[in-house]
Amino acid sequence: MPTIKILPHPEYCPQGAEITAAAGTSVCEAMLENHINIEHACEMSCACTTCHVIVRKGIESLNEAEEGEEDLLDRAWGLEPQSRLSCQAILAQADLTVEIPKYSINHAKENH
Repeated sequence: MPTIKILPHPEYCPQGAEITAAAGTSVCEAMLENHINIEHACEMSCACTTCHVIVRKGIESLNEAEEGEEDLLDRAWGLEPQSRLSCQAILAQADLTVEIPKYSINHAKENH
């Protein structure tokens, strides 16, 4: 199973974390299943940017971003070339390192 290294984030993962998840799982699902409560205001339907992550290592192993995801990412805070919506980034067999951006454009926390 691939390992996802999550870099420290002051709210969601202060110490950072390393989790494992089965190939075919989204990065968002893997984090939520491991008690890293990343925002996902649209319930992982690819309709917002609250689950935006920056893939620091292993992006080439993920599925290709589709046009709808790319359009939404244009609105994400802190967009970088390695940005993905974690609900759309599907794990393969390779390990990843991801960073959760410090801010989101979400005005109200959903508290999932």
